[in-house]
Amino acid sequence: MHIHRDWTGIPADARGASVAMGNFDGVHMGHRAVIDAARKAADAPLGILTFEPHPRQFFAPDAPPFRLMNSEARANRLARLGAQHLYELPFGPVIAGLTPEAFAREVLVDGLGVAHVTVGQDFCFGHKRSGNVEILRELGAQLGFGVTAVPLVGHEGQEYSSTAIRAALAEGRPRDAERMLGHWHRIEGEVVHGEKRGRELGWPTANMRLDDLHLPRLGVYAVLVDVLTGSAQLSCKGVASLGVRPMFGRNEPNLEVHLFDFSGDLYGQHLSIALVDFLRDEARFDSLDALIRQIEDDADQARMILAGV
Repeated sequence: MHIHRDWTGIPADARGASVAMGNFDGVHMGHRAVIDAARKAADAPLGILTFEPHPRQFFAPDAPPFRLMNSEARANRLARLGAQHLYELPFGPVIAGLTPEAFAREVLVDGLGVAHVTVGQDFCFGHKRSGNVEILRELGAQLGFGVTAVPLVGHEGQEYSSTAIRAALAEGRPRDAERMLGHWHRIEGEVVHGEKRGRELGWPTANMRLDDLHLPRLGVYAVLVDVLTGSAQLSCKGVASLGVRPMFGRNEPNLEVHLFDFSGDLYGQHLSIALVDFLRDEARFDSLDALIRQIEDDADQARMILAGV
């Protein structure tokens, strides 16, 4: 998949795609319906048009973190779905100030030369969200590209939405989130140096930051781990602690992952951590021995759960 971070200077072979347009936070089942519609709409390469940062981050920079995935995780998921081009456009004053007409002409036509555009039926665009699906259809007819609006997708009366997925994760229900996503909720990023307390306790961990991400319920999880870079690229199982490490007086949430049956140096490598099951809340223990016993119990429980995954 080729990633383009501007709408100007696009190579000729990256123009003319059938494009799914939206924020695609989480790339859930509703998003996949929009992407599948773009795949079928035209005899053209499949493209995804999205924005970085998320427009909500631009308009409300001081709001609590809400994103389900960072741009790296989103790109990895879209590549797995067969997208050939990802147009990850910089969202800022320029794009935010474009009228619907200017966005369609300057970005979609002059910039990307789109053959077709698919969106969710509730899609809005342009300055102050003044454009909707009907306006996009009219502009497509004028400017020479097709438009498909995809009905919202759901199950048992509930629409798949990033909001519902956030709620499931905040309540410690990763399997419910998985049903809406169509895949495990994953946290992806670089392994950073920690304080190496896990190694001292006999349970070495890979540490990852959670910057700008919606926090699932803090606690311990059974996880699946993909090592995405380096010579040790592999998939394995593990147990992870997502939280503030109350035993050691920390208050900055991070993710500490112990990989089962693995030894090696992962610093600087990128991991993808899938949350499979919530095991327990964070807790403070009376002693390090009590903490170690609990970690052993957590690992045994995680192994049993993951044996069936």
